Amino acid sequence: MRITAAPKSNADRIDFLFNESGTGVSQPIQGEATRDDSELLDAYSRTVVSAVGRVAPAVVNINVKQRVPARPGEREVSGNGSGFVIAPDGFILTNSHVVHRASTITVNVPDGREYPAQLIGDDPDTDLAVVRVDAPQMQHVRLADSEKLRVGQLVIAIGNPLGFEASVTAGVVSALGRSMHTQSGRLIDNIIQTDAALNPGNSGGPLVNSAGEVVGVNTAMIRPAQGICFAIASNTAKFVAGWLIKDGKIRRSYIGVAGQNVPIHRRIVRFYGLPLETGVLVASIEKNSPAERAGLSQHDLIVAFNGQPIGTVHHLHKVLAGEQIDVSATVTIIRHTEKLEISILPAESRAQQ
Repeated sequence: MRITAAPKSNADRIDFLFNESGTGVSQPIQGEATRDDSELLDAYSRTVVSAVGRVAPAVVNINVKQRVPARPGEREVSGNGSGFVIAPDGFILTNSHVVHRASTITVNVPDGREYPAQLIGDDPDTDLAVVRVDAPQMQHVRLADSEKLRVGQLVIAIGNPLGFEASVTAGVVSALGRSMHTQSGRLIDNIIQTDAALNPGNSGGPLVNSAGEVVGVNTAMIRPAQGICFAIASNTAKFVAGWLIKDGKIRRSYIGVAGQNVPIHRRIVRFYGLPLETGVLVASIEKNSPAERAGLSQHDLIVAFNGQPIGTVHHLHKVLAGEQIDVSATVTIIRHTEKLEISILPAESRAQQ
């Protein structure tokens, strides 16, 4: 056994405590913690820089002019937002509220060029729109599978807040499957919540993962709060953009529920032999809607539509296509622990009428 002599004076005690050769107190390895932290921060920085490098060249600034009622007559107001190129032949995805009812749309690309843009179509139900500019071989982004997102995952927002072009903020996915009302009262489902800071002008810009793929379209923030911002999931954006490019609009049916993705208890999954372990929880029901007339209730769990398994809000949106308008359908739900089939008559989405 080794015995270390105790210090005889206060000065000796200080030397004893802080001398690397002393055995009374274990000594930290100088620089090790600092080096580890530095390496982690450098890796984080490289990830963000790499993702921004892939996506930023495809992010554009959108300036709009809109004629609004005034006394007397009308007056012209200006606004701006963000967007990003999704195809090399000039198709740009943005928010509906950025370009809705715009009289003129102008797009500024990162290299300083400016193009007039044409509105291809917009969908207020999902707050998404597609515009197009006549510019060949534009650098474009890839839309990722938002179903693979996980809470806590690193995400990066790129846009033009308050006129500051190509601004970058980073954060994490705070929650998935949110529902939210827009300022006009529209309800949007399957929303990503993030703490990557957004400001006016970020609307329509991309939310990007660490691989430089777009996982969402930035759409809103809660003004009194900090770190509560929202983006429309990329899977919703793919579906909507495809229809807008093809037909210029989306004619869809709706049943009038606000839903949230939730896991189903394993006992219920096994008991009823459900093919999926998630469903759509009915968070609220619109007055005088098909869902209310059919007898759906808040907290019902939708697991199938016309026999097709429903695991997410995105799945429900996909089956509520235009051909389902005024065509009787069957919704399969779990109410408490009972499985029920309810007949429902979807109507045309009011935003499309």
